[in-house]
Amino acid sequence: MLSIAIDMDETIADPIKKAREWYFRDYGRTFTPEELHGKTLSDVVPPEHRDKIKEYLNTPGFFRDLEIFPNAQEVLKELNKKYKLYIVSAAMEFPASLRDKFDWLQEFFPFLSWRQYCLCGDKSIVQADIMIDDLERNFANFKGKPYLYHGHHNVHVTGYERILNWEDAAKKLL
Repeated sequence: MLSIAIDMDETIADPIKKAREWYFRDYGRTFTPEELHGKTLSDVVPPEHRDKIKEYLNTPGFFRDLEIFPNAQEVLKELNKKYKLYIVSAAMEFPASLRDKFDWLQEFFPFLSWRQYCLCGDKSIVQADIMIDDLERNFANFKGKPYLYHGHHNVHVTGYERILNWEDAAKKLL
C-alpha cells in the first residue's frame, strides 16, 4: 500500500480566513483576492503589522476552530482506505498550536488514528510515496511524488503538479 502525507494548514484547514477576520477586527481592513494573488497575508499587511499576524498564529486556541476546506473530510476518508495516510504539519513553528491541531484532527477526521498525525518542525523527515502541500519548500528533500495544493500564495510556483481542491485530489488519487 502506498503512503500519502497531507499537509494541514492551507491544505485541509483554513488559518488565513481566520487571520483575515482577526485582522479586520483589529484594524478594520480586509484584503481582496486580487491583493492576495501570489502573496501571503504577511506580504500584504503594512510592515508594522507583520508581527501581529505571527501573534495571531501563536495565540492558544487559534488553530482549534479553523474552517475545513470543502470536501476534505470525504476525500481523506476515501484516501485513507486506499493509502497509508498521514497528516503532516510543521506545527512546531507555532508551539501553542499543537493541542489545537490534535483536537481539530480528532473532531474533523475521527476515522484517523493519532498514529497518523505527524506534528513536526521540519518536513524533510517525511518519507512517503506522495505528499500534498501548499508550500514548495516542503518538497526540497522529498523523494516521492509531490502535489502542490493550490493557494493564493503559490499561484506563481511552477514545476509541480497542482491539486486545485479536494474534488481534484479525488480525481487524481482515487
